[in-house]
Amino acid sequence: MIRSHARGALLAVSIGLLCACQSKPADNGSAPAPASTPNATTSISVEWDQAVEQFIAGFFDRYPIFAANAGKHEYDGKLPDYSQASLDENALWLHEQRNAITAFGDDRLDATQRFQREYVTAVIDGQLFTLEESGFPYNNPLFYAGDFSPSMYLTRPYAPLAQRMAAFVSYQEALPKAIEQMRANMRTPLPKSYIELGRDMFAGYSSFFADDVPGIFAEIEDADLQARLKASNAAAIKATREMADWYIAQLPSATQDFALGAEKFSHMLYANERVDTPLDTLKAIGEADLERNLAALKSACDAFAPGKSIEECMHKQAQLKPKDGAVEEARRQLVDLRKFVIDKDLVTIPGTEEALVAEAPPFNRSNFAYIEIPGPYEKNLPSTYYIAPPDPSWSQAEQDAYIPARTDLLFTSVHEVWPGHFLHFLHVNRSNWIFGRLFAGYAYTEGWAHYTEEMMFDAGLEDSSPEAHIGQLSNALLRNVRFVSAIGMHTGGMSMAESERLFREKAYQDPGNARQQASRGTWDPGYLNYTMGKLMIMQLREDWTARHGGRQGWKAFHDAFLAFGGPPIPLVRAQMLGGKAEAVLWQPATASKP
Repeated sequence: MIRSHARGALLAVSIGLLCACQSKPADNGSAPAPASTPNATTSISVEWDQAVEQFIAGFFDRYPIFAANAGKHEYDGKLPDYSQASLDENALWLHEQRNAITAFGDDRLDATQRFQREYVTAVIDGQLFTLEESGFPYNNPLFYAGDFSPSMYLTRPYAPLAQRMAAFVSYQEALPKAIEQMRANMRTPLPKSYIELGRDMFAGYSSFFADDVPGIFAEIEDADLQARLKASNAAAIKATREMADWYIAQLPSATQDFALGAEKFSHMLYANERVDTPLDTLKAIGEADLERNLAALKSACDAFAPGKSIEECMHKQAQLKPKDGAVEEARRQLVDLRKFVIDKDLVTIPGTEEALVAEAPPFNRSNFAYIEIPGPYEKNLPSTYYIAPPDPSWSQAEQDAYIPARTDLLFTSVHEVWPGHFLHFLHVNRSNWIFGRLFAGYAYTEGWAHYTEEMMFDAGLEDSSPEAHIGQLSNALLRNVRFVSAIGMHTGGMSMAESERLFREKAYQDPGNARQQASRGTWDPGYLNYTMGKLMIMQLREDWTARHGGRQGWKAFHDAFLAFGGPPIPLVRAQMLGGKAEAVLWQPATASKP
């Protein structure tokens, strides 16, 4: 996954739009721009660009952490205003911006601008859903998690350490008020999983501030700044510890009332992803893909562990751990994966950048792996692929089980770096529309990364061996169960315990991962987007390559798809194929994968 810098179901990360935005995409069936005089066309173009620029500027002012993460360091050290009045004002502003954007009718815009208008509108709709309908500002720590992370100042070398220290001190000074506003927003009683997320998040922050932060800036010889660091650090430790304790105090009154309900869940999918497929249809598609992958797993296990049950096969594969630990193994894998992408000519690598690998910090270990990628205004900065160690509070057996098998980790490295998230952003950070480089949809971003796992296996990664196939399928089944769990828990009455059992019995997850994944589904209902996005991309590839060379057209498809950046995939489908924007998911019963 990509580390989120904005709230809600949107991932606010650097993304780009199609380079060919300056011309009509090939074979897209779009109507030409309406005829007009050059002066009129120029005037409308300027007005449109100004409207988008005004939205971005206003968004930066309201969400300064988003801006700073994008590389606008004049916003360093600032935190948003989380007061109820500010939340209400932000929603009002978003409605005003939506009206301003949609006021540009089809007759005033060319084909590219009409596409951009739908992209901007989807971003606004996703933000409005989160603010006005989801309830997340009032119960979900995830709403605040990205803003509270200080990782940018500590791990990203965008400026000399002393300058980043000053920004970090300002952040620490602002943190107690922001936490106080967050606490005021919480409406108790809270779902137990939300309480546990908040407890773990703030306990992680508190220990990180106490144990790690002082040493990071020890070399800076500025007495005044060191005094401010000491005072603000003490206040940050106190505020985060008290917030963790506050969550602990909510446990006796905890509920299981995390479900969005079918109406809100459906609106979340449309607002963010422009997917309006009926939930029962989505559920059936997800269950069919789960069964497809379970059948493939049985075949792979028959070859890898003849005569053994699937459970015994998975246990055998799980014992093949990275010899030097996950971090060192991932570093080796990235070298081999990049070479494989080049040798197989699967997709263009537009640059020489590399991704670093490191252990995840204590305050962000709720998922096994994620990547932090510098924003579009940054220059010559590394990206970092983070891997979380097991929770030390678990039993030794659970900690050992949490460490993935080598081939499980291999496909995680595919997902995060080559040719998943990292390669995606190498493409989009070279495009020319800044809005596209700033905002990305969940299904596009995670769908692409998850899609690449199966694509790389199909292309012959590790000679498509049974062991490699089990690694790829382990990741696919995890995302399949996320898909089923998200719909089940939020619209079908599925309990967390039932979801946890699915992760163990259908995705063959260890107990610690199964608990973690079931819990995540309650506070991240959009995590079905991994599989939903993947299946939309698979169907789009099948339909597009049918006109463009079949299997030989994969590289051209990948390059064309990545160039769009991160809009809802149905909008990309309309651009690449012509016709209307619609969600079409690949289904094993009706499609034939090349």
